[in-house]
Amino acid sequence: MKSGLPGEEERVLTGRDSLSEWVPGLDDTETLEDAYSRMPGDGASAIPWYVRVLENPASPLALPGAIDLFGHDCIHMVLGRGTLPPDEAVVLGMTMGTSGCLAAWQRRLYAFVAGTLYQGPWRLGPDDLLLFGMAVQFATHQRIAPLAKVSWRDMKKRQLGDIRASLGIRIVELLRFYEIERMMWPASIAAQRLPKPSAGGVVRPVSPDE
Repeated sequence: MKSGLPGEEERVLTGRDSLSEWVPGLDDTETLEDAYSRMPGDGASAIPWYVRVLENPASPLALPGAIDLFGHDCIHMVLGRGTLPPDEAVVLGMTMGTSGCLAAWQRRLYAFVAGTLYQGPWRLGPDDLLLFGMAVQFATHQRIAPLAKVSWRDMKKRQLGDIRASLGIRIVELLRFYEIERMMWPASIAAQRLPKPSAGGVVRPVSPDE
């Protein structure tokens, strides 16, 4: 999502791939800056006010893990997630889960709001909310660094593999989480296109024909 907040970079619409079709993958050698430049843009006006109330750190009602749009986009790339509802559920769950201060009532509040008050592509269905909870637990147990506190702009020149390692994101465990997601929701488009490990431990993207 292209940011309209002060000091945030803006991306240009590619005109080729829609945001819903975009999947960054888990290429360790690509820099954060290069990955960000390939992400299709979206106008800041597309982000509803009710999303910003809980997810924008400038809001007085922001929940733990609230982060600006540039940082949110960067987390999509670090986790190798697209922008479909299940992808958003994982990104938000990981971000809130790594905050270290997410209370049970705040988790329930977000689930209620995202599942009932959010509209259109921002609403999370029952399966998405289950995945959100799984992502919160995964991030907490893995002891990943607080993703909302990362100075993402200072990392633009670094390779994504290096960034993941510095944050405590272990690819083996992340891929295991994604495999569980694939098993639980085999018909999910978001799950079908998640990266898989191949021989030699190399992460490869999933082709549409698989």
